This record gives sequence, structure tokens and C-alpha cells, in this order.
Amino acid sequence: MQYGRKWRNAIAMAMLVAGTSGALAQDNLKLAIGQRGNWETAVAELGQRAGIFKKHGLTLELLYTAGAGETLQTIISGAADIGIGVGTGGAMGAFAKGAPVRGIGSATVGSNDLFWYVKVDSPLQNIKDAKDTTTIAYSTAGSSTNMIALGFVKTFNLKSKLEKTGSPPATLTAVMSGQVDVGWAAPPFGLKEIEEGKIRIIGRGGDVPSMRNQTVRLLVVNADKLKKDKPVIERFMAAYRESLDWMYSDPKALEYYKDFSGISEALTKKTMGDFYPKIALDPDRIEDIDSVMSDAVGNKFLPAPLSKEQVAEFFQVPPKKK
Repeated sequence: MQYGRKWRNAIAMAMLVAGTSGALAQDNLKLAIGQRGNWETAVAELGQRAGIFKKHGLTLELLYTAGAGETLQTIISGAADIGIGVGTGGAMGAFAKGAPVRGIGSATVGSNDLFWYVKVDSPLQNIKDAKDTTTIAYSTAGSSTNMIALGFVKTFNLKSKLEKTGSPPATLTAVMSGQVDVGWAAPPFGLKEIEEGKIRIIGRGGDVPSMRNQTVRLLVVNADKLKKDKPVIERFMAAYRESLDWMYSDPKALEYYKDFSGISEALTKKTMGDFYPKIALDPDRIEDIDSVMSDAVGNKFLPAPLSKEQVAEFFQVPPKKK
């Protein structure tokens, strides 16, 4: 009897340990994220630092890329599961060609956070003044900066040459060394140089009328990962939403962001307050997709607008739990 009781106690203890281990088990997700240090794309970084993703049973492995085009290719190849900040037109264009990519949320609506700049001694005063010999930067093919640069050309009837320059630091080097006339950036990058009088803004993404109310960048997922681990992706989106709410309600978020981005407290507050209203980053706000597709067709990212059935297949946003 005593021997049997010992075995029963041992089995009970083993079951307790197993149950505890299961509760603590974390699913791992690999994320590809454009533009390290950007407030918009920092949700996963800051949410993980705050323990929010861990609370949802997730551990995130973060890979930072030079831009949306590189991020998208990483997702298509399966090297990462989820991509943050991918140009909507580029993602839909890849989907139309059969790439395993799906949209699971909006990264941002509108494009006024992105700006184009010149060296302070440049003769250009406005992006519409760009000449045939002017070179205008964008990050990577299919990115929102690519779409906006093409939008500048169309809106202002420019003949300027567009140059792929990659990340904001690489772009700044190209501008300051004279390789490119007009660079691009997204806060906080470039704000310090503006304050120091090294560069000045001559254009904003909002100067392209059609893109002011579009969902210009997305959260995307590898379609095979979504099919295999849909509940995990749903937990990711729940944690993402919670992280975004926390970022706009807890002062600790600005402390984490200051540490992450390496900028001053003043620029940290300016980045969030002046360039990224919370409503613009709402992942459930999918806006003006018809206009997105029209621009994508005009810029040859899409051969034709997607059908209603294709749009429904491409956008698989996990519903927000009440």
C-alpha cells in the first residue's frame, strides 16, 4: 500500500510538472521588419520588451531589413514568418503572381510620416521643383517609398530619375556624398540632422493625393505558416494590438523606445506625437484598397486589379476579440 501510494504521488507530481511546462511553453515566430528604430515598426520590439508577447505565449526573433522589398522577399522565401511594414501594392502584386503571402493587418494608413529631403545648400525648395537631372531616392522595389516616389513623378509631371538607396542611413550617406540629390527618411531618422541644419525637408508622402488615406503598408505572413499555425498567428495579432494600445498609454513605452532608437527624449516625443497618431497604426484599419490597386496597376506592380474573391483571399486579418 505504501509502495503504491509513493508511485501515485510520483505520477501526480510528474503530471503537475508536465502541465506547468506546457503553460510556460512559448511558440517562436520569426519576424522581418523594415527600418530598425522606426516608431511604426517598433511595436513587436517594444511589446516584447514589455512582456506582452510572452504573456500570449510567443517569443519573437526579430530580423531588421533595409526596406519593404527585402522584407517581402524574406517572407515569400519562408526565411521569416511575419513581415512588418510591407508596401501594400507590392504585397498584392506578389500575391497576384502566386507568391505565398497574405495580409493580416494594416501597418499604417497614410504616408505623411515619410519625407524627402536635400542638403541644406541644395537649390531645390520643393519636390515639384525637381528637374530632369535630379535623382530621387526610394528604399526598395515594391515599397511604399517606391510607390510615393513614382507618385511624385506622376503628380508633378517630373522627369527625374528614381534611385534605389536602401535604408535611411545608407540614403543619408548617398545624399551627403552627392550620389543622390533627394533622399528619403522616416522618423526618428533625419530629425537630428534637420535640427543641426544639415538637411531640410522638401516633400512628404502626403503630397501624393491618392495615398493620403490608403493603407500604404501591411503586416504580412507567409501563407504556408498561416495555414499550418493559424492559432499562433491569431495570438500574435492579439499581442500586437495590445502592444500598440500600451505604447500610447504607458510612459514606459517611450523609455523603451528611447533606449531602442538611441535618440533624445525630445525627439522621441516628437516622433510619436508629430508623425504617428495612433489611429494611423490601427492594424484593423484597411482603407481605400481600390485606390491602392489602381496605383499599383498604374505603376506596373499589378497587371490588373484583384477580383473581390482574390482580395478576400489575400486579406486574412484575424478578428479582434471583444
